[in-house]
Amino acid sequence: MSKTLKANKVRKALVKKGFKEKKSRHLKFTLHINGKKQRIWTVMSHSRKDIPIWLQKRMMKQLKFEAEEDFYNFVECPMSYEDYVSYLEKRGYL
Repeated sequence: MSKTLKANKVRKALVKKGFKEKKSRHLKFTLHINGKKQRIWTVMSHSRKDIPIWLQKRMMKQLKFEAEEDFYNFVECPMSYEDYVSYLEKRGYL
């Protein structure tokens, strides 16, 4: 992982792809499909502007991505909500 990602861009991508944001000590995002909460989630800090590489790797695993390219496509938006749900279904996460 070598791209710098802005926290706000990642947050917007998560919300656009069906994640609900819960504010507490950190920002927790949980995937919802047809109104049902799923077991796929990730956490971000309130204060960060850029997401460090180590946190990108952790988020990639939490969001069930096997390849960095897929994670970046998720954030950069070529991957739609429907594409992400299909990706998870094909890999047996849903």
